Amino acid sequence: MSAPTTDTIGEYTRLWQDSPHAPRWVLWDTAGDVLVFDRDVNCPLYIDDEAIRGEVLRRMRAAGVPESREYPGRPCSR
Repeated sequence: MSAPTTDTIGEYTRLWQDSPHAPRWVLWDTAGDVLVFDRDVNCPLYIDDEAIRGEVLRRMRAAGVPESREYPGRPCSR
């Protein structure tokens, strides 16, 4: 498996950048699978490439992005 390119990783930089507001991006551990969760749109952000996904998660954790097993979003409207 080849290493992800810097250009491709750069597309995800916003996921581990500091924000003056409550964290938009959080890591959600769903019974063994960790998802990048977007609290603004209340759903996960899927990353198809496994190598890129691993690097994104590593960088988010290194930046201190919150991680939890609790559902990070708001209740769905009826």
